[in-house]
Amino acid sequence: MKIKILLFSAIVLLMTGCTQETQNSLSRSLQNWTGTNGVLDIYAGDKLVHKFIEIDKVSTAYGTNDSKMRPYRYGYGIDDINFNGTKDAGEKKVYFEFSDYSTSYIFYERNTK
Repeated sequence: MKIKILLFSAIVLLMTGCTQETQNSLSRSLQNWTGTNGVLDIYAGDKLVHKFIEIDKVSTAYGTNDSKMRPYRYGYGIDDINFNGTKDAGEKKVYFEFSDYSTSYIFYERNTK
C-alpha cells in the first residue's frame, strides 16, 4: 500500500514539474495507447465531402532528417463512403493525410456508450 502511494505521489510531482506541452504530449501518448473512436469530417466550404471513422489517432508529421513539424497530419481510419458513421461492406481501413493550412476539418471522438 505504501508503494502505491509513493508511486502515485511521484507521478503527480513529475506531472506538475513538466511544461504544458510535455503534459499534452504525455496525455496524447496515453490516449493513443488506450485507444479512441475518432471521426474525421472533411469539408469543402459548408459541404461534407469525406468522412473517416474508427480512427485511433491523428498525428502531426515530422521531417526525417530535420525533425521539424510538417504542415500536414495523418492517420488510419475506415473510409466511410456513404457518411453513415458505421463500417459497411466494402468500406476498408485506409491511410489518409490532410493539410493543416488548407483543409477544413473536424476531428472528434465518437462515444458509443
